[in-house]
Amino acid sequence: MRVLFTSFALDAHFLGQVPLAWALRSAGHEVRVASQPTLTATVTSAGLTAVPVGDDHAWLESIAGSGDGGSDDGWNIALDLDPARPGIHHWPVLQAVNEQMTSKFFAPANNRSMVGELVEFARSWSPDLVVWEPFTPAGAIAAEVVGAAHARLLWGADLVLEQRDWFLKELAARPRAERADPLADWLGGLLEPYGLAFEERMVRGHWTIDQMPAGIRLPLGERTVPMRYIPYNGPATIPPWLREPPERPRICLTLGITGRNGAGYLGVPLAKLFDALADLDAEIVATLDAAQREEVPHLPDNFRAVDFVPLHALLPTCSAIAHHGGAGTWSTAAAAGVPQLLFPSVFDNFYRARRTAELGAGLVVPPAELTSETLRAGLQRLLQEKQFDDGAERLRREMQADPAPGEVVAQLVKLTREHQGDPW
Repeated sequence: MRVLFTSFALDAHFLGQVPLAWALRSAGHEVRVASQPTLTATVTSAGLTAVPVGDDHAWLESIAGSGDGGSDDGWNIALDLDPARPGIHHWPVLQAVNEQMTSKFFAPANNRSMVGELVEFARSWSPDLVVWEPFTPAGAIAAEVVGAAHARLLWGADLVLEQRDWFLKELAARPRAERADPLADWLGGLLEPYGLAFEERMVRGHWTIDQMPAGIRLPLGERTVPMRYIPYNGPATIPPWLREPPERPRICLTLGITGRNGAGYLGVPLAKLFDALADLDAEIVATLDAAQREEVPHLPDNFRAVDFVPLHALLPTCSAIAHHGGAGTWSTAAAAGVPQLLFPSVFDNFYRARRTAELGAGLVVPPAELTSETLRAGLQRLLQEKQFDDGAERLRREMQADPAPGEVVAQLVKLTREHQGDPW
């Protein structure tokens, strides 16, 4: 069959698709990856065939211009969608999240030129299955136009749909005059030129492929194909120093791919954080790009600064990791069985961090509490208390229990045949 993967142009949202794309290729299926032009080099460097569509998005610019987020019923709530957060399911919050997710995330990431050219390519190539990441419903639109089956491939917990379910429940109880649904209206406007109307499956897919282990997965009643997360960090070379076992406990300190692409996570200068770890009896590997390196002109002796190192190769040698809670970094650490110190700041990172702590696999430092002292104290606990090693190993085994990408291919073929319709 022909399978079209879609992701808006952000490396962190695409890289988690690569193992499944290659599993399908290895099973003899045709695979294409469509995204805005900026992602083309990342796609082709993964050995996959890229289809550039539309103009590059302005997603990061939209986030940067989103305001101070100071109100409890506004933008700051959309940045923390942990279902356990007090008030997260109250109507004013649900309403604000729906509007802001649409205007600040979905619409900029799926610009009209990208949607239009994606549909044109789908019409010319006729995919049987479209796989789209949760911020790229353009894939669902293209699939619906050509009658293809389509599925969401999650890179984190399904918080978008969790919020959507609560929103729809509360929306039904509102007076008719107050039943605005910005997400449905926006998608409906994109579908109208093709003679289609919005339907709920266009934000859900025919089914969902979930890469989160059972302890992180949200039970939302959707048809779900569990799939083991296989780390892929892009083209990589193993440096000589990584070929030798560390002489001291090794700690990874990273802000992930998105952090170096313009998303600010820390409210504390890097140099101050690093100075606090100078006397820690550990080797600390910090992933820093050129701009971040300039913030720390003098590294402590126990630090090793690298621009990039493949986390799937580094983390098995580590005793702990400190990071922002991003999906790829978290999942790679979980797959390696490494205890995690998380300082979450955006979107699903808060939920993932809380569950990691509850599962005994790490610690959480809330953003407002992140200081050099709390970072140091947290890392000392992870190094000294065996309970975190045990919790991280349990999480690793839970992740290993799910089928690998190659093992779900037959199920995807079956589901595609079940849902594939007639081309429009």
